[in-house]
Amino acid sequence: MNALAATNRNFRKASRILGLDSKLEKSLLIPFREIKVECTIPKDDGTLVSYIGFRVQHDNARGPMKGGIRYHPEVDHDEVNALAQLMTWKTAVADIPYGGAKGGIGCIPKDLSISELERLTRVFTQKIHDLIGINTDVPAPDMGTNSQTMAWMLDEYSKFHGYSPAIVTGKPIDLGGSLGRDAATGRGVVYATGALLAEYGKNIKDLTFVIQGFGNVGAWAAKLIHEKGGKVIAVSDITGAVKNPNGLDIAALMNHKEATGALTGFSGGDSMNSDELLTHECDVLIPCALGGVLNRENADHIKAKFIIEAANHPTDPEADEILCKKGVVILPDIYANAGGVTVSYFEWVQNIQGFMWNEEKVNMELEKYMTKAFHNLKNMCKSHNCNLRMGAFTLGVNRVARATMLRGWEA
Repeated sequence: MNALAATNRNFRKASRILGLDSKLEKSLLIPFREIKVECTIPKDDGTLVSYIGFRVQHDNARGPMKGGIRYHPEVDHDEVNALAQLMTWKTAVADIPYGGAKGGIGCIPKDLSISELERLTRVFTQKIHDLIGINTDVPAPDMGTNSQTMAWMLDEYSKFHGYSPAIVTGKPIDLGGSLGRDAATGRGVVYATGALLAEYGKNIKDLTFVIQGFGNVGAWAAKLIHEKGGKVIAVSDITGAVKNPNGLDIAALMNHKEATGALTGFSGGDSMNSDELLTHECDVLIPCALGGVLNRENADHIKAKFIIEAANHPTDPEADEILCKKGVVILPDIYANAGGVTVSYFEWVQNIQGFMWNEEKVNMELEKYMTKAFHNLKNMCKSHNCNLRMGAFTLGVNRVARATMLRGWEA
C-alpha cells in the first residue's frame, strides 16, 4: 500500500472514530492548492534541462502551511500529496499553529553540480514565490536538500519581497537559523521515547536499542540515547550494519563514519547483514530511514517490544495489524518525528520577533511540547479506546476539524 493510500486510510478511520460529518471529511482530504511548475536551467556544459517541481498546500485552517522540499528522482504527485496531508495532522498533534504542505523537484541531486543545484532552486523559487509567504506557506529542507538550499530560497524570495528570514526554516545559523535545529528531530524522538517508556514504568537507561538509518535523525537519536545510558546494540545505514551486544560506542562510531564514509569496518563492533537488523533481538526498534520497511514479510519476526517511528510511514498497514496482535507498542510517526517541525516553528517565531534564543531554551521548549503532545495523545487513546496511531490521528484530525468549523467552512 503506498503512502497516500495508507494516510487516507488512517484519516478515514480517525474520522469514523470522531464521527465527522461526511462533507467535512471530504473537505479535509482535498488539498487547498496543488502547484506544478516547469524548472528549466542551463547545465554547466551549456545544455538546457527541464525538471518538474511540485508544491502541495494541503490545509491552512490552523495557520500558515508548513512542510519540506525534497530533491529526489521519485518525487511524484501522490507522494507529495500524502506527505502534505501528513504534515497537516503532524502540526496539529504537536499543537503548533501551522497547516500542512510538501514540495519537491524530481531530480537526482548527486548528479548535479553545486551551481546547477543553486540555479534549480532559484528557478523553482521564482515560480512559486507569490504562492508562499511568512503567513501563507513556509518551506523547510527535506530529503536531498539542506540549509544551503534554504539560504538560496531565502535570497531569491527576498529579491521580490524584501529581506524575509521567516520565509523558510532550517536555514544556516548565520542567516537566522535556530540553534538546536540540526538535532531537533532526533532529540524529539528521544523525548517521545522517554515519555512512552515512562508510561510503562521503564527508562531509557535500562533498555537495548536497534536503530535503522544513521543519517541526521538516526545519528542524533543514537548519540542522545547513548548519553542517557541506553544501550544501542545495532545500527545500520545504506553502507552496512554493525552490532555489539554490550552496546556500541556511538561517539567512536560517528567518528569512524565521518572518516571512512561507512559504518562497516568499525573496530568497536561486528558487521552484520542489514536485512537482519530489523528482526534483531532488542527492547526498542527505531526505524529512521525509508518508508515501508516493516511489512507483512518481516512483521512476524520482529522481536522488539516497542517501535518508535522516526521515519515517515515505516510501517505498512498490514504489518501494523500483525504487530498490534503480537502486543508490540508502536509510537506513530506523526508524533514521534514531530521534533523537527516543532523547532522549525521556534525558528519562525524567533525570525518574526527578531530575537534569537539560546540552545538550552530551544531544547527545553521542545521537551515541553513533546511531553504535552504525548499526554494529549494518551488522553485520546483513553477516550476513544484506540491504539497510539489512532490516538495521534484522532488528536490531529479533531483539532483541524474544529478549526475548520470555527472559521466557517460552509459559507
